[in-house]
Amino acid sequence: MILNPAKRELLAQELLEAEGLAPQSRSLTKDALRRLGRNKAAVLSIVVLTVLILAAFLGPWFIPFNYEDPDWAAFRIPPSIETGHYFGTDPNGRDLLARVLYGTRVSLAVALTATVVSVFIGVLYGAVSGYIGGRLDAIMMRFVDIMYALPYILFVILLMVIFGRNVYLLFAAIGALEWLTMARIVRGQTLSIKHREFLEAARASGQRPFKIIIKHIIPNLVGPVVIFAALTVPEIIATESFLSYLGFGVQEPLTSLGTLIAEGTDAMESMPWLLVFPASFLVALLLSLLFIGDGLRDAFDPKDR
Repeated sequence: MILNPAKRELLAQELLEAEGLAPQSRSLTKDALRRLGRNKAAVLSIVVLTVLILAAFLGPWFIPFNYEDPDWAAFRIPPSIETGHYFGTDPNGRDLLARVLYGTRVSLAVALTATVVSVFIGVLYGAVSGYIGGRLDAIMMRFVDIMYALPYILFVILLMVIFGRNVYLLFAAIGALEWLTMARIVRGQTLSIKHREFLEAARASGQRPFKIIIKHIIPNLVGPVVIFAALTVPEIIATESFLSYLGFGVQEPLTSLGTLIAEGTDAMESMPWLLVFPASFLVALLLSLLFIGDGLRDAFDPKDR
């Protein structure tokens, strides 16, 4: 039987796929991950961040001391292997290693909470503003400008009055203030794709604007959103540490890296380990997140593809 050229080509393609010889298609995501894997600084930062996360969430199970219970036989002792207090203890006899691991967990949790809230509000707000355009876009962007002009610490004090000692609600509310830059980035990206052919086709098919935003615009903004979210996490961690240092953030009996650094600063001369270990964890955490964010930015940059 003689096959026409189209059928012969289809049959040849099926045979190649069956033997695993067909060329593999490369999606933008796979290409970006491949580029990220070639970035040594980003890969090393991913390893460091993974170790820190595992230590923060699994480490306390392997430590015989609790972060808030004092060891009555060990007050103000320096780091020692013999006593089992590898990072030493604070003036109240609490194990510093347990407190640093728990503080890292709290800092990561509040940063993740604030980042998720910030990304959700910023992406939705920016996409709606950029896609609808016109007077609504002007009003929404002027509101963003007004929010930028207001003092940040004033909002923090007001939020503390409202939410009190509930640290997670406090930082969820702080995340609701961190969405301004995300909204501007998403708006700019939306303006650049709102007249593309696939959006014209979606409008011609009768889809409603909100459905177009959710189904077509936001999925095409994953790259910039992921990059900015990765850079927002260290910013939130630094903000939390700064607020805790000033006494506006995490309060006892909870602890965080910022709280531990504030306590270590007061006793820096007599007990330097109270400052060195929390600060080292904070620096390692921030640097790894920043390098990962830079790696994602380079991987998803269309100019380098």
